[in-house]
Amino acid sequence: MLQDFTKEFRYNIKLSVPVIMGLLGHTLVQLADNIMVGQLGTAELAAVSLGNSFVFIAMSLGIGFSTAITPLVAEADGAGNKADGKSALKHGLVLCTILGITLFGAILLAKPLMYMMKQPVEVVELALPYLDLVALSLLPLVIFQAFKQFSEGLSQTRYPMYATIIANVVNIVLNYLLIFGSFGFPKMGVVGAAIGTLVSRFMMVAYIWILLRKKEKFHDYVTGFNFRKIEKKVMRKIINLGFPSALQMFFEVAIFTAAIWLSGVLGKNAQAANQIALNLSSMTFMFGMGLGVAAMVRVGNQKGLRNFIQLRRIAKSIFFLTLLLEIVFAVLFLLGRTWFPSLYLDVDDISNMADNTEVIFLAGQLMLVAAFFQISDGIQVVVLGALRGLQDVKIPTIITFISYWLIGFPISYYLGLYTNLESMGIWIGLLSGLTASAIMLYLRFNYLTQQLIISNK
Repeated sequence: MLQDFTKEFRYNIKLSVPVIMGLLGHTLVQLADNIMVGQLGTAELAAVSLGNSFVFIAMSLGIGFSTAITPLVAEADGAGNKADGKSALKHGLVLCTILGITLFGAILLAKPLMYMMKQPVEVVELALPYLDLVALSLLPLVIFQAFKQFSEGLSQTRYPMYATIIANVVNIVLNYLLIFGSFGFPKMGVVGAAIGTLVSRFMMVAYIWILLRKKEKFHDYVTGFNFRKIEKKVMRKIINLGFPSALQMFFEVAIFTAAIWLSGVLGKNAQAANQIALNLSSMTFMFGMGLGVAAMVRVGNQKGLRNFIQLRRIAKSIFFLTLLLEIVFAVLFLLGRTWFPSLYLDVDDISNMADNTEVIFLAGQLMLVAAFFQISDGIQVVVLGALRGLQDVKIPTIITFISYWLIGFPISYYLGLYTNLESMGIWIGLLSGLTASAIMLYLRFNYLTQQLIISNK
């Protein structure tokens, strides 16, 4: 019985590793910004955290929406219908471009909110110019996501990874030159980090388009678009899948963003500690997301073949693999809960020693909670991927809203601001929301696949 699941591990890992590496690339852009900016001081680190909290919300909508392309391409690939795959990419590119422009404008309009959120004034003043440039980088990022989701829908997960690696190299080099003013470049601090992010994301789009166009398998898919011929039926199908998927990711990212804002109310050190723990958790979360993409692709393929018994077995094998992996991460977080946070700060800086010591202590407490929600977080995102592969998005959207905003956020708010738990209380709320989501989504998948098997007999 166990072998029915474990025999799928090799292919699932092969399919998901490039996705994980690509997703880690997005997080490593933030990691590079955080570590380099953290050398300037805790106020600068808190400013990047605050600016990114706005961008993360918009990014979640863009990335979530673009995931609609993957199950459509995977289903078309499973059914051997190349025209439908190309149509999904073309219409997806149009919608993602419109969405990227809209998100950029929305962030610019939302900037005055920073002054209304009870954040430290010095942090807000540093965050505003950073936000302008990183918000603009959403446009190339969301367009890149359309190409990425298309490529993954064809089970070709390596090419987006290559583009992300190149973008990371560019970002780190520009960060080094512009944050600190190395080799005669101007010292621009947090603005330098934003420029690095912006330039690297434009390069990411250019690289993946050139790469896919040169590959024979992709050439016909990514060239010869007739954008004057837009089909309402296809647009509607992508929107019907993409909008709920965007809301699912939005509900989760928004509660983590709320945690950043609640931490800001507790002070800049609490906010900096929250950012460190969140950044570390985000990196391990990418492994779950990568396996979630593998689940989405493989479930989408089996849906195209209408083999629902295999679909259920393959999905459960990915759930089991995710559980094992997240337990390993939980142990690492417990063992390294004080060492990992020390990487983000200059512990030898005498002038900031008191602040840095407090941040490391607070981050270590948050890592204790984060160790346990690794498991819930990984399971919920991979089950969500399987449900997207089934093109079941409406009920999961309701589940994620209930989990994060009716269960998780009230607990975070009360424990964080009205008890002595403070930052740790905020994260206990996050753990509660993720656990509720994992349980309810799994029950939904279990019910749905059982019904599909019965109806297909």
